[in-house]
Amino acid sequence: MLYWADLAGVAVFAVSGALAGGRKGLDLLGVFVVAALTAVGGGTTRDLLLDRHPIFWIADPTYLVVIGAAALATFVYVRVRPPPLGALLVADALGLALFTMTGAQVAESAGLAPIIVVVMATMTGAAGGVLRDIMCAEIPLVLHRDIYATAAIVGAAIYLAAQAIGVDRTWAFGIGMAAVLALRLAAVAWGLRLPVARVPPAAD
Repeated sequence: MLYWADLAGVAVFAVSGALAGGRKGLDLLGVFVVAALTAVGGGTTRDLLLDRHPIFWIADPTYLVVIGAAALATFVYVRVRPPPLGALLVADALGLALFTMTGAQVAESAGLAPIIVVVMATMTGAAGGVLRDIMCAEIPLVLHRDIYATAAIVGAAIYLAAQAIGVDRTWAFGIGMAAVLALRLAAVAWGLRLPVARVPPAAD
């Protein structure tokens, strides 16, 4: 299940990257580059930090095939019919949810402490979107006040907590993924934001 969820996450994030590239008017190669960075950026960062070699998409080129197919399909689709305004945010939210959970399971399988599992899950989910936004000259979503990385942290924590109370790992995966997706989409729909720390200027 982890493998297929990982492929699904790669496909969805590739779509979000291709949509972002398309909105910037990139050509097909540019769209593919942005899609690939979005799709494998988080997992590559995770694998490097965990010293997992070869990196997942090098060990299995199927990931690159999925990225290419998703990017090409998106490129063709947007030339025929403009996507809805929120399509990028929805695709990004789904990719965040899938990658957070697969990142959590990879870190968990390595026998890491729960807090490190949460960190690796969040990095897997969010790093690809950061690379996408940087490549497209946008402020990364993770730096906005909108709930983004927080959704990944909450979902990964719920995944671990569910298993701690005896929930089957497969069900815990689904519960954690639903939590990430629901929280992120709620933030998009209702403008949910974290409180901002406002420090007054120092007195002369």
